[in-house]
Amino acid sequence: MSELKNDTPTLSADEKLNLLVEFGARISCELRLDKLLDIIAQQITRMLNVGRCTIFLKDGERKELWSKIAQGRGLEHTEIRLPLDGNSIVAMVARTGQSINLPNAYEDERFSMAVDMVTDFRTHTMLAVPLKNNAGKVLGVFQVANKADQQPFDKKDEGILLLLATLAASSIEIAKLYQDVHVAQLETIYRLAVTAEYRDQQDTRSHLKNISIISYLLALALGLSKKHAELIKNASPLHDIGKVALADHILLKPGKLTPEEFEIMKSHTVYGGRILEGAHSKVLQMAHKMSLYHHEKWNGNGYPHGLKGEEIPLEARIITVADVFDALCVSRVYKKAWKTDDAYRYILAESGKAFDPRIVAAFKRIYASVRKLYSAKNADEKQEPAQPHHPISFSPSQENNTAEN
Repeated sequence: MSELKNDTPTLSADEKLNLLVEFGARISCELRLDKLLDIIAQQITRMLNVGRCTIFLKDGERKELWSKIAQGRGLEHTEIRLPLDGNSIVAMVARTGQSINLPNAYEDERFSMAVDMVTDFRTHTMLAVPLKNNAGKVLGVFQVANKADQQPFDKKDEGILLLLATLAASSIEIAKLYQDVHVAQLETIYRLAVTAEYRDQQDTRSHLKNISIISYLLALALGLSKKHAELIKNASPLHDIGKVALADHILLKPGKLTPEEFEIMKSHTVYGGRILEGAHSKVLQMAHKMSLYHHEKWNGNGYPHGLKGEEIPLEARIITVADVFDALCVSRVYKKAWKTDDAYRYILAESGKAFDPRIVAAFKRIYASVRKLYSAKNADEKQEPAQPHHPISFSPSQENNTAEN
């Protein structure tokens, strides 16, 4: 097992002070938890000139300490989970709120070599201090190992690390709260989407997952930023939220809809727009566009407003391709599932008609990845080939009870 050497030069007092100021400035404006922890770990590694810095946070529900950020060879972005009631150094610090300093780790019976055994690293010296909020509650543990000068950590090192922990605690709490709110928002969106889709889908979870993934891949293939693509992915499940306003005898009708019934069916786009109208959240604002416009067609023959070409919001044009493709590939009360390649050929055939040619071109580029989503399903379920003249098949000339509903 080789050892990690730290060749970083020792910092002067002024340089450490500058890093301390930089540390406070950088962590105060970062709300993404993983990114925040990465910044903290990098700064601590530089200020204390150590071979490894690991930040553990408490998971109260699972009674564990976890870390997704570890600076140093062999642990980059590896998740570590330790029982809170265990005998590890970090667990002891988290329980007692007291620092632990190991001048010689391998000679201390409290030290476990488990992590060293699976990484290209040997711990010589270690310092672990509690991460406490303003109320004195322990949120986690900061752990550093191996000073560059190969000397044990002293009281000065401990003081600096405790100071950094104090400075970081409030930022970590805010980032965790922000993350919890974000997760709660996405979960609420998903639950609402399930409510709408559950009524006419045999496998709601699979449908929502597939269109989210396809929409995300399409957005990236179109050159949109990862952040924009994430918004599209998170908003896409709500595109059919307006279905909650439709009566079962129309939504679930196994036969062909009458012209009057189809007009009612089309109204789900308007209802969806009304439900999501005026939202302040970016993801709900995007979902509003998708819900209202996902049945508009590139050639202007869609509904509810007959928009044409780029009059249709880009996000709606993306979800249209993803939704139609997946709808063709799954069974519904009024249709059997198509083979994946038949659905793919239909998407290509509708380029310039139902679909934006640029998005169809992007779909061609990602189709190999999309096809893998359905490979397991195709192996388990017998899919029917496309039948253009079947009364409930997806045909551009037939305007009701199709995958487009």
